[in-house]
Amino acid sequence: MTIYTSTQARAKLFNLIDETNQTHEPIYIKGKRSDAVILSKEDYESMQETLYLHSIPGLVEKIISASKEPIEECISHEEAWK
Repeated sequence: MTIYTSTQARAKLFNLIDETNQTHEPIYIKGKRSDAVILSKEDYESMQETLYLHSIPGLVEKIISASKEPIEECISHEEAWK
């Protein structure tokens, strides 16, 4: 976990943006009044999508159940090659 003060983060903001996009690790910033986290846009959007999918009742359970089914039971060989 990388933690910077707000002064440190301000001095290297562009580098921190590049870093979080490359590593996909959040960067924590400790401020005098409050704290913040820098995430890549891709990671933020992924988190939002995950939260949305979890908000749909029963969807996660259906996905988990479906992932355990053999693929052969999901589609016929003829349909797979169309």
